[in-house]
Amino acid sequence: MKADELLAQYAAGKRDFTEVNLSEAFLEGADLSGVILDRAILDGADLSRVNLSQASLIEADLNGANLNQANLTQANLNGAILDGAILEGAILDGANLSEADLTIAKLINTNLREADLQEANLNAVSLTEADLSHADLAKADLSQADLKNAELHEANLNQTNLDDANLEGTILDEDKA
Repeated sequence: MKADELLAQYAAGKRDFTEVNLSEAFLEGADLSGVILDRAILDGADLSRVNLSQASLIEADLNGANLNQANLTQANLNGAILDGAILEGAILDGANLSEADLTIAKLINTNLREADLQEANLNAVSLTEADLSHADLAKADLSQADLKNAELHEANLNQTNLDDANLEGTILDEDKA
């Protein structure tokens, strides 16, 4: 499916685009709040500044996608593949990223407050200056992650792998680590 077809169908009221192939699609700045893109192929797509609040992207392939400044507030990305995705300045407040693969993704200055990142693969991810306050990172893999100046106030770090992670300037609650 082409990006303009999706936008036209969305404007006409359709919300369910499960398993659609939008590889390399250009959707910059689109409003797709509440859209269902479960198991969709969005690898390499330009989703910068897209409104995907309350969207469902369960097991979606967002490998290498550009999600700079995207609004993913309360989006469901359970099991999504975001390997190498760029999410700088994105808003993922309350998003479900449990079991998601975010290997080497760029989440610089990203808002992940109250996000569910249980069992997520965040190996070698860049979370410089990210806000992970109240986030659930239980059993997440943050090995080799860059958490420089990240905010982890009241984050759940139970059984989180922080091996070789850069924690310089990171705000941690000692009783939660």
